[in-house]
Amino acid sequence: MLSISSIPAFNDNYIWLLKNDDNHCVVVDPGDAKPVLAFLAEHELILDAILLTHHHADHVGGVNALTSVYAGATVYGPSTARFSQVTHPLEDNASFSLLNTPFTVLHVPGHTVDHIAYHTEGMLFCGDTLFSGGCGRLFEGSPSQMHSSLMRLATFPDETLVFCTHEYTQSNLKFAQVVEPSNTALGEYVLTVNDLRAINQMTLPSTIGREKSINPFLRVNHASVKEAVKHTATDSSDVETFAALRRWKDEF
Repeated sequence: MLSISSIPAFNDNYIWLLKNDDNHCVVVDPGDAKPVLAFLAEHELILDAILLTHHHADHVGGVNALTSVYAGATVYGPSTARFSQVTHPLEDNASFSLLNTPFTVLHVPGHTVDHIAYHTEGMLFCGDTLFSGGCGRLFEGSPSQMHSSLMRLATFPDETLVFCTHEYTQSNLKFAQVVEPSNTALGEYVLTVNDLRAINQMTLPSTIGREKSINPFLRVNHASVKEAVKHTATDSSDVETFAALRRWKDEF
């Protein structure tokens, strides 16, 4: 059974660390090596592998420093040429085992064209594709790609834990409430999140079930969300509803 720890990095990042019972571990998207190295030393852990979701510096910036210290650590990530540090390139639906645990890979383009996510034991490590209450900006992919990626993630069981990378929940919910002011589940979640952030506690992980009830980007098929964007959407399709919603959020 894996245990999960969060290592804060930068102003709002979480580097997720998965550990088994013999002190071997894996880290996800280490944008900064310093806090990871300090955590490994403090807890006497051995780094077996690094999982990368996409190429942005706040997700890969610490890889070289970590592999220089832990030379045996393997690096998993997208198979495209921009990932020179990756030793184990991954395609969609690939599977592999770490810490005696099976992992599966999902290609989830949108934020970047080669973004991937990892699923294991009821846990989803989704980088910057799905946030609690929001989703990543479309730096490279299209609205259609991101909508498809989010809908793919939404097919996981409701109890699936969502480990995204940024503590954006509170700001995402401010937008979500403008979109769906009458969403009762959203209003209740806002109170919970505000209480947590007031004492500097993290809001993650979320769950797929929660996100389907409060995240407007997973609710583009709902009449309330379509109504909110009807003046800017060019049609009433789910993809165009998503596109209009994302444009609105970019300017919010």
